[in-house]
Amino acid sequence: MAEATIRDVARRAQLSVATVSRALNGFENVSDEARERIASAVQELGYVPHAGARSLSLARTNAIGVVLPDLHGEFFSEIVRGMDREASRRGYLLLLSNLHAGSEQAANALRAMRGRVDGLVVMAPHLGREELTRALPGGLPALLINTRGDDQGHSEIHLDNAAGATAVVDHLVALGRRRLVHIAGPADNIDAQERSAAFEVAARKHGVGFEIIEGDFEEESGAAAIGKLMASRTSFDGIFASNDNMAIGALEALRDAGVDVPGAVAIAGFDDIPLARHLGLTTVRVRISELGQRALERLVSMLGADERGGSELHTPELVVRGTTGAA
Repeated sequence: MAEATIRDVARRAQLSVATVSRALNGFENVSDEARERIASAVQELGYVPHAGARSLSLARTNAIGVVLPDLHGEFFSEIVRGMDREASRRGYLLLLSNLHAGSEQAANALRAMRGRVDGLVVMAPHLGREELTRALPGGLPALLINTRGDDQGHSEIHLDNAAGATAVVDHLVALGRRRLVHIAGPADNIDAQERSAAFEVAARKHGVGFEIIEGDFEEESGAAAIGKLMASRTSFDGIFASNDNMAIGALEALRDAGVDVPGAVAIAGFDDIPLARHLGLTTVRVRISELGQRALERLVSMLGADERGGSELHTPELVVRGTTGAA
């Protein structure tokens, strides 16, 4: 039997979803008669409010669940920093959890949040649409960042990966680079897929030679890609790595091998993590902290009105630094 939703409660109580939502969240502007009808509908349907099975006047936990594919690395620390800043400003706490591949593990991680949080921010670029739909707990407001979407119509924030990757290729070609290499991210990651596809389209449009080597978003895979290229004696003069970690690994490997960067090889990454700025790495700036802040802001605005739907696209910008010859 399908799990009862707030809309089912509203239908049974013959009230609007907004009225039911205000009652469940403890707002004052709901009549006693309406509260009684809502309470009866909740009991009859076995509906569990998204903040857990508590009294209607205490439906809020003032906590937000944040579920990310990883909790390590500068990208994730930056996005959490933005969320935490906005959550603190609005009087919420964050509960963090990892979301690894595999639908069963993903479902467990997400369901563990139910009853503990008022809503979820979920970043799951490695999960398929059906996996995500099965994993997300019904009745719990959620905002999705850089995912393939789900079948429940949740609100989403997407990064324009294609625009960022295209800007890098255009920049490298404008510098006179004609033999490009793309160090891609994991094959099952939607961000990696979109950046890789855009790289190939842009390289073909410019008529330059190119090669794609799969990495895993870790620094070591960037260095390994350089080792593979040099062992095969592949000729290249420009590298676009799908994230800054791999770009940094490639940069260090080239310098260790005595290759002039950017003289012989220009390198660019994606994300603009803090370390990229210190190393003078040309990259695509995502404004990671602001992305996290915006996600929290949108989710909190959803909680009072049970709003769902709507996709927001964030366009990154190319930041040119020393690894491609910037002044």
